Amino acid sequence: MEKTVSGNILTAEESEIKDRPHIEGSRLTVDFIQARVEGRGLKPETVAERHNLTLADVYAALTYYHNNPEEMREIQKEREEAAEKAKEMSEFMPPE
Repeated sequence: MEKTVSGNILTAEESEIKDRPHIEGSRLTVDFIQARVEGRGLKPETVAERHNLTLADVYAALTYYHNNPEEMREIQKEREEAAEKAKEMSEFMPPE
């Protein structure tokens, strides 16, 4: 499926610093912005101010998130798997 790109968003393939889509000129990922606005209920203006972004950057990230649901689900799945693996590793106790 072809990705729909919005505004100042670099896809994971275009990026040299992230393996996830992010706002060009920053290290803030699309899913990070979406989590702040839709997950925590922060206003887009608040997120823009706190992270030195334009309001257009925030809306571009949200647009990308909703226009590319398969990619975003895959990113969430990878994050959950990594968190589970880290949890398992932290619970590992060497034999006595």
